[in-house]
Amino acid sequence: MPAHTAQPQRAILQRIAQRAMLERGLLPTFSAAASAELRTMQGPASPNPGGDAAGIRDLTNLVWASIDNDDSRDLDQLTIARALGGDIVRISVAVADVDSLVKAGSAIDAHARHNTTSVYTAAEIFPMLPEQLSTNLTSLNAGEERLAVVVDMVIGADGVMQSSEIYRARVRNHAKLAYNSVAAWLDGNGAAPREMTAVAGLAENLRVQDRVAQGLRERRHIQGALSLETIQAKTLFDGDQLRELAVEKTNRAKQIIEDFMIAANGVTARYLAAQQFPSIRRVVRTPKRWDRIVALAREHHFTLPDAPDSAALDAFLVKESAADPLRFADLSLAVIKLLGAGEYVAERPDDLAAPGHFGLAVKDYAHSTAPNRRYADLITQRLLKAAMAGQAAPYSFEEQDLLAKHFTKAEDAANKVERQVAKSAAAMLFESRIGEEFDALVTGASDKGTWARLLTIPIEGRVVRGFEGADVGDQIRVRLMSVDVDRGFIDFARVNVPDHSRHDPPG
Repeated sequence: MPAHTAQPQRAILQRIAQRAMLERGLLPTFSAAASAELRTMQGPASPNPGGDAAGIRDLTNLVWASIDNDDSRDLDQLTIARALGGDIVRISVAVADVDSLVKAGSAIDAHARHNTTSVYTAAEIFPMLPEQLSTNLTSLNAGEERLAVVVDMVIGADGVMQSSEIYRARVRNHAKLAYNSVAAWLDGNGAAPREMTAVAGLAENLRVQDRVAQGLRERRHIQGALSLETIQAKTLFDGDQLRELAVEKTNRAKQIIEDFMIAANGVTARYLAAQQFPSIRRVVRTPKRWDRIVALAREHHFTLPDAPDSAALDAFLVKESAADPLRFADLSLAVIKLLGAGEYVAERPDDLAAPGHFGLAVKDYAHSTAPNRRYADLITQRLLKAAMAGQAAPYSFEEQDLLAKHFTKAEDAANKVERQVAKSAAAMLFESRIGEEFDALVTGASDKGTWARLLTIPIEGRVVRGFEGADVGDQIRVRLMSVDVDRGFIDFARVNVPDHSRHDPPG
């Protein structure tokens, strides 16, 4: 019997997660000062009658709704569509006004600045902000009136944005919806969610949102955005014991939010530049391993140019998605690994040489739509509110440059914590399967080691034997050699290894 079977597995994973947070330099708990600040907050933020109330619009009667994960409680944005005639639609994204309660320089702000993001592990969430804020006072919860920063976008039938506006408003979430049930309804594979049908006009509004989102997506791909598909493993429990790793894929409801957030983040970046404000951008640079992407495409009988070209790469991805949809997520993963990680950079408003986002084929992209979960978005919100009020930028370019470097480093640490705990959970489930063989995809190959992910279950481990000659994107056969739950180690050996050795003739 595996060593951990008789113990509460959730508690084991929680201890692993807390230790991993500390080892990566992240704070798993809030300070006494932050807790004391929290006790002084008795309710959500409201407009200041003697100050900015006159500039805050009342949009509480609009049929705003949130769409998020089934179990999400920290709701950052609401969306709504309003027809303007002639297939022109106004899409509005309301983003929670977190800055109204979380003040720069406070103890709560210091914790958020240190961690820079909420960390979502298999057994425990480490929120960037105390849950009393992120899931209550600054969350756009159903039925509650909240302050928000609204991004309005007027979009034509061709997916082209015709105009945009940013302002502050009071909003109310009329329905808390979940991705999977909304997607099933949109695809005709499920009934309309009860929360949606309870709000007059919301179903039709979501149909319009879906149509506009698809138009925005098509327009981005014309410009070279990449058609990538990812799958993730979600850890499911029965009480405190692990049950399985469920596979999660993208769907049309997720695409609505994704496409609107990309558009809103672009509007935000351009607005700040127009106000001559420096800002923190999210970038993915031109891939350094383009030669391997070219080789990978050649293996699929597709020719890419020698120089990085996002439009050509997307044409390859679209072709492969149609030709082999079952394996497309594996190809996408290989391309994502070869593109390299995204990063944060500070950008001056007149910087024409800024790197932009290769995967999205956009130059202007600022994280702004998740201030409960990401500190970069909270910084952007403070910049937006200062710009709207005609005030000076609250952070200089030099300050933002330091913050951007910190964000990139802390995000990497958070990702490593999440991966480590996910692998510990996978190791628990696979303790009884040592010696079994699986088909896998090589996801990493460098001097530091070679890694592969199983094709049937999205579990990644290190290839400790027979890895010679394997590169990102190769499909290989592996045998599970060992697992280490405490350290999150999963070790594979490659089977049927090609013989690359040179045999000299005798003599």
